Amino acid sequence: MFPIRDTIRSRHPAIATKFIILVNVLVFGFQLILSPESLKDLFNLFGMVPARFSDPAWADRVGYPSMTFIPFLTSMFLHGGWLHIISNMWALWIFGDNVEDRMGTVRFALFYLVTGIIAGVVHWKVNPGSTLPTIGASGAIAGVMGAYFIMYPRSTVITVFPIFFYPLFLEIPAVAYLGIWFLTQLFSGAASLANAADVGGVAWWAHLGGFISGIVLHFFFKSRKRSPRRLHKDEMGWEGAWRSLYR
Repeated sequence: MFPIRDTIRSRHPAIATKFIILVNVLVFGFQLILSPESLKDLFNLFGMVPARFSDPAWADRVGYPSMTFIPFLTSMFLHGGWLHIISNMWALWIFGDNVEDRMGTVRFALFYLVTGIIAGVVHWKVNPGSTLPTIGASGAIAGVMGAYFIMYPRSTVITVFPIFFYPLFLEIPAVAYLGIWFLTQLFSGAASLANAADVGGVAWWAHLGGFISGIVLHFFFKSRKRSPRRLHKDEMGWEGAWRSLYR
């Protein structure tokens, strides 16, 4: 199930969203010209390696620089391959412009960075012994998705579900799409704890930490000067997603 677009149009230019995407693309372009050895060094130095912060003695022994928390920020702009960056930037493009629309450019940029850092901290605390570098913008994007979950419950997400070679397009309520996404991260994160000694692959708990922090923190970043716009009739499918909870 792959999201194509949502049904909410922004009223303001998504300056921060586009800039964040541009920075990620430029950094990925830089990665492509590096040798495999240099790329590995880049990931280890600027990716988030949990054991580096949990065990400073080990970090010093294997040659990491003195304690610095810069990787919690820089890891958000590194990606492991084409699929990784395309899927992340596509999700940011779908959900980021609408969240920025309610926060404003500067507030959204700060929100993105803060939730991304929190996501990294959660991954570190859950997997303190991992010696593998964690990279990618997915934790910060999960924060954006968490904010979207609360801000736009009436929106729908148009998704494509391939059945063999036939693409089936479905309109799914945003609360259902993001809710299902969250549950898959939760179940996968719980399963990963069974082998948490040296976690690799997907940083499930970073996604969960980002999503929950987005839900909680979006109240502090939402601009009071930007009120929600009036919905068009074609956006009223599955209307009252939150309102129905109080009937």
